This record gives sequence, C-alpha cells and structure tokens, in this order.
Amino acid sequence: MKKTVVELFAGVGGFRVGFNSVKLSKKGKTIEKPNFEFVWANQWEPSTKSQDAFDCYQKRFGQSRNHTNEDISKIDKKSIPNHSVLVGGFPCQDYSVARTLSNEKGIQGKKGVLWWQIYEILDVKRPPFVLLENVDRLLKSPSKQRGRDFGVMLRCLDDLGYAVEWRVINAADYGFAQRRRRVFIFAYHKSTNYYNQMIDNSSEDIIMKKGIFATEFRVYDNVKQFRAADIRPEIYKDLVDVSDKFESQFLSSGIMVEGIAFSANTEPITKKYKTLGQVLERNVAEKYYIKNHEKFEYLKGSKKIDRVSINGYKYVYSEGSMSYPDKLDLPARTMLTSESSVNRSTHVVKDLDTNRLRFITPIESERLNNFPDEWTNTGMTDKRRYFMMGNALVTGIPEKLGKRISEIIDLE
Repeated sequence: MKKTVVELFAGVGGFRVGFNSVKLSKKGKTIEKPNFEFVWANQWEPSTKSQDAFDCYQKRFGQSRNHTNEDISKIDKKSIPNHSVLVGGFPCQDYSVARTLSNEKGIQGKKGVLWWQIYEILDVKRPPFVLLENVDRLLKSPSKQRGRDFGVMLRCLDDLGYAVEWRVINAADYGFAQRRRRVFIFAYHKSTNYYNQMIDNSSEDIIMKKGIFATEFRVYDNVKQFRAADIRPEIYKDLVDVSDKFESQFLSSGIMVEGIAFSANTEPITKKYKTLGQVLERNVAEKYYIKNHEKFEYLKGSKKIDRVSINGYKYVYSEGSMSYPDKLDLPARTMLTSESSVNRSTHVVKDLDTNRLRFITPIESERLNNFPDEWTNTGMTDKRRYFMMGNALVTGIPEKLGKRISEIIDLE
C-alpha cells in the first residue's frame, strides 16, 4: 500500500507539517521528510476574498494543480486522486439530517456543513484510513440532545464499513507548550489488516493498550467505568433516525466497531511539559509591547456585572480572575484566532529582556503549535498570522500519529 494522503481544510498545512516532520531552512526553503506523499489538498476560505492560508500552503509546499482553492462542495469527488489516508480538521457544526421533500427515502444534511463533504469523499473513494481533528465539544453537542452529532458521524462511518477510535488529547499533557484540547478521530476500513487485527481485542484493550492512541498517547490502566452506545441499523434504521432519536454520553476515549461504541474517561501518563517561557523570543520589536495596561487589568480581573436578558430578565454575570501576566513556567493557554487583540483571552507576557508586558509574537504563536519559525511569514499581516495559528493544530500530535500510521501501512 502506498503512503498517499489527501488533506482537507488544509489551512497552512498542519497535518502535512506533522506527518512529514517539515522544517524550514535559514533561507526559507521547505525541508520535508518523504514519509507520506500528499497527492491532493483543498483549502478555501468562504468569508474573505484574500486566501492567505492557501497562499501560505502554496508558498511552503510549491505550486501544484493538486492544491485546490475552491469550495469543496463544488468539486467532483471522483476527480480526487486515490489515497490511503484522508486527513483534515473540520469545524464543529450542526450534523442533523432530514428526509428530502422530493424523495421520502432520500437523506440530506444541512447545507454548508463540511462533514457531509468528508462523508461524500469517503463514500466515493473509500480510503483505508482516516484521521480527523475537531474541538472536544463535538462529543457532547448539541446541548439539547447530547452526543447526537458524534453519533451521526459514527453511524456514517459504520455504514461505510469503518471502525473508529477517538481520543481527546490535551497537547500539554504530552510535552507540548500549549493547553490545547482537541478530539482526534481515527477510522480504518474493514478491508484492512489493521481492522482484522484490532477486532480480536476487547474494546477496553483497544482504548487502554492496543489502539493507535493508546500506543502513542499513553494513559493509566485504571479506568473501571465504560459507557456503551448502540447505533446499529437494528436500533436506528437510518441516519435520520439517529439524528432524531439518538442521545448518549461519549467519554474522552473510545472505540466503535460494527455499530457498537464503548468509551471511557482516561487519565494521561503525562510527560514533562514545555513552558510558555521556553518559546519566547529575545529582542522583540517595540510594536508588540502593550500600551493599555488598565484595560487588560480589567479584562483579566474578576468581575460581577448586572445585565438584562433579551426577555427582560435581570441577572449578574460574573467571571473569575486570570493570571496577569501569563505564567511563564506553565504551558500557554489555548490560542484563539483573536490572539493579540485587546480581549480577555489574549496572552500577555513579561518580556525576558525588558520585563515589560507585551503580546506574544507571530513566531511565538507558531512555536506554540510546533510549526517552524516564520512558517506564516508569507506576505500576510501579523493579525492574519495569529488567526492562522488560532485555527491550527499542534503539529506534534499528527507527527506522532503519522509515524504510527506509517507502521500500520507497512503491514498492509
């Protein structure tokens, strides 16, 4: 089996950076280990004319007709090259489905929900392996029908012949410099040797010892409580039935085989973390120092505010205080796309040279996600560079998973 990859919602190439241990030379040349061949990638930002992420991808990985910058929903899925691994980080959206008006047996998802594009590609191309990333709230959404969205996804994958492992991973637990929690989803088709190898193990052994996440992101073998969910056709006849009726509590680690899912809240065997202080630059430009100290002191401090809801209900909004400035002996908090703007979530650090308070720099934001220094310095503004990193993943996680997937493919 060839080690070929299709990267969806590619952003600035986080999965590729991880899978191929990408570095930048001093002259800005991309140095890519040939672990995987990325045969096709798609990146498109619908809300803006500028396509900074795609331009960065092209700049770092070269101009290619297999790097596409168009709406994925308009692409003929048959035109996508065959591949052994499909990867992508996609947004947490409303995955509910309904029957079509014209055909009672037809099923449609909400327009613009990107999961259905993944589903269509999997249906047409059937890659042996799939690795996806999402925010951890996916396992619990929506609030009025807990677990429905993830249940819909699992049923989709089951219908297509995949088993699924998942794990919520906090990057800081495994030695990285950012407390970034994301759910990673690994699916493998029943036609693979890996599938046949895994189904000979108990669900508990897959979650705790034998599965891809258990081997690369170790957890303590001390979980006694498991939760089960059954999404087989015998229980829910189709996706609409799952969407209308399914509700369950999915825990942080899990496995689904032949429509039956088991999950548990696992405890990571943590590695010594990298700290925010360890990624800071020296000799930082003046433009990164903050001027409005009083505003940040207010935003970061505890507060109780009288408010009135749209229904006229009076209530008190309260929030606790945050470290100000951010502690340099701990991993950074989760970066958001609004990093470096004047808001509560922005990191403020004490500069190592001057002891003055400042924002983190674009290079520091890249380091928090394990990208090479200056990766996004491709012509976009600082604001856009922060935005890219707020949307990105910690590339060290797909790097570890990519090495294991490479070993799995070697045995196919």
